[in-house]
Amino acid sequence: MNETLIARRFDRGVVVVEGEEAATFLHGVVTCTVKALAPGEARLGALLTPQGKVLFDFLMTPISTGFLFEIERAKAAEFAKRLGFYRLRAKATIADRSDDFAVFVAFGGEAPVIEGAVSFADPRLAGLGVHLLVPAEAAGGVAINASAADWHALRIEAGVPESGLDFPLGDVFPHDVDMDDLSGVDFKKGCFVGQEVVSRMKHRGTARRRAILAHAREARPAWPDAGTEITCGDKVLGTLGSAHERTAIALVRLDRAKEALDLGDAIEVGGVTVTLELPEFAHFDWPSETSA
Repeated sequence: MNETLIARRFDRGVVVVEGEEAATFLHGVVTCTVKALAPGEARLGALLTPQGKVLFDFLMTPISTGFLFEIERAKAAEFAKRLGFYRLRAKATIADRSDDFAVFVAFGGEAPVIEGAVSFADPRLAGLGVHLLVPAEAAGGVAINASAADWHALRIEAGVPESGLDFPLGDVFPHDVDMDDLSGVDFKKGCFVGQEVVSRMKHRGTARRRAILAHAREARPAWPDAGTEITCGDKVLGTLGSAHERTAIALVRLDRAKEALDLGDAIEVGGVTVTLELPEFAHFDWPSETSA
């Protein structure tokens, strides 16, 4: 059996939504499955603008009194406040509980059982391990033997994007960052904020940007900062996200990227020459027609 690696993610916080109407309230607001979630399950999800752009992304899991949201810690209070705008008269409470929990991820082997912790397998891909939301007072007893960077290496190799690292919040649709292929959007549950726009993109197949993989041709690439433009000649294909060794996540226009690949022209980002590839989990494909 492989050794289990455990890393703490200091950049992650926790928002708790509780109450007898928590499920009903959230069902009509966030993108992911809510009412169908069983104990121990989780989903990637988002809260969108009415225009369908991702304001917040998170991992959500049910508890006996409601739901826990694992979210970027710097966004937790703002997320809780935004949810409050939609609560109206629903019998539910919303609280930023980031100080009460420490967030760990266990990967590479069997996750430990920690008393009082809420645990769930990463709902995006099984290889990303198990998330452990541990009461803050018990955090010191968790045996850490890996870094967050070790876990991010797995995530990057798999092509799974995260906000703040691979895309800016408020600027992308769920399809742009593959949320539809990573359990992040429930198209069958009915209305949620921004649902009309997102559903139209799915049924019309109009999503043109996607998060995919960029592989450096150099053995030891000097990756530029995230957000650097990926270009082919004078044409901008997209932007760079996070990187590990020779692999990075790239947010690109698929039609422009496919055209560049078909022509065999050099694709570069900050002086690093790359080739582009769809992630294994992708249900989308390269477009059959490229941009003019």
